[in-house]
Amino acid sequence: FLRYKPRDSYVLSTKVGRLFRPVPDDQVPDHSYVDPLPFALDYDYSYDGIMRSVEFSYARLGLNRIDILFVHDIGAYTHGIEKTKLHFRDLMDGGLKALEELKRTGVISAYGLGVNEVQICLDVMRRAPLDCILLASRYSLLDRSAEAELLPLCRAQQTSLVIGGVFNSGILATGPVQGAHFDYRPASHDVLDRVGAMERIAAEGGYPLAAAAFQFPLHEAAVATVLTGTAKLANLTRNLELLDIDVPEAEYAKYRPYTLVQELV
Repeated sequence: FLRYKPRDSYVLSTKVGRLFRPVPDDQVPDHSYVDPLPFALDYDYSYDGIMRSVEFSYARLGLNRIDILFVHDIGAYTHGIEKTKLHFRDLMDGGLKALEELKRTGVISAYGLGVNEVQICLDVMRRAPLDCILLASRYSLLDRSAEAELLPLCRAQQTSLVIGGVFNSGILATGPVQGAHFDYRPASHDVLDRVGAMERIAAEGGYPLAAAAFQFPLHEAAVATVLTGTAKLANLTRNLELLDIDVPEAEYAKYRPYTLVQELV
């Protein structure tokens, strides 16, 4: 699809840090994906691991330019505290050197992190500058964990944020209905109550809660864009239409008493 589009009409990103290793069909790990390909995943944030990962990506894509590399899922949210120490050391000792070399030689245009947590962003940024961060679920109408330290640091270092998970795994789009999900699992009673209160605020304001959730990150200067996943064209169209709904700036202050500010690691 992209091969036949003007090259400057899109920005292409991919992730590094996970390498695919072929395994027999009866040994394919449970990745929680539907009908996964027959590969096991090896996390490797070293110099060689990053270089291999981007080389594999170019081969799969069949294109000759990648704009952004995101270091994928490095941090305690994915690996736990002890393994994260090892992965962090690999990234600091060699992975960042690989990323900077790839950028300097024009193989990529920018690099950053693609994560679900704030702390690892702070840890890396205090050691090395980043062009951008893809942060999922930690700067939303419901979870503002990024607000205290990460946003000011991004402004100071001119690091752009791509905000994913604006609906926090669905609940800010569906509301506090039975089976609603928050942070990739069924929502707790506390979260259901918080979102219920938010839904009442939106109803009183005359707009859907999903519109406020979708637009909220875009009010922050460090945020370049929001990222929304979808499996259906109708859902994508609906999400884009949320940008056209007027949500007055003053409304966002009303949600603050119901937001979360602690990371759930």
